Amino acid sequence: MNEVGADADAGGRIVKYLSCARCSRGCHLTVSVCGDRISVAGNACSNGEDYGRQEAMEPLRPLLTTVATDNPLHPRLAVRSERDFPLSRVLEAMEALDAIIARAPLKTGDVLVENLLGTGIRIVARADLPLTSGR
Repeated sequence: MNEVGADADAGGRIVKYLSCARCSRGCHLTVSVCGDRISVAGNACSNGEDYGRQEAMEPLRPLLTTVATDNPLHPRLAVRSERDFPLSRVLEAMEALDAIIARAPLKTGDVLVENLLGTGIRIVARADLPLTSGR
């Protein structure tokens, strides 16, 4: 997680201290949230401001995991979300993906789940899954 810490003051303002992950600079951000107002400081580019605002509203992360397969030679298949997934729903997503069995053959990029938990986010294969060989 990229959050370094958070504080709250008597006025209800929440201040989060983050390390930005949007570019290679790794700026140390200070994100202040007071009601529906969000301010970001410490960013060297607009990517940092966008990142700080997103982290304050709804943190997102790539979802990378494995699912079971029907191929005994390859019992697990690496999968990923096509775009970042809400951090608050990652555990729920993992439970849903635990029920998935990937059916061979699959190619890298094939869609296994079209709309994970109603988010509109697709889950795709990160590797090929061949049919079981007859050997």
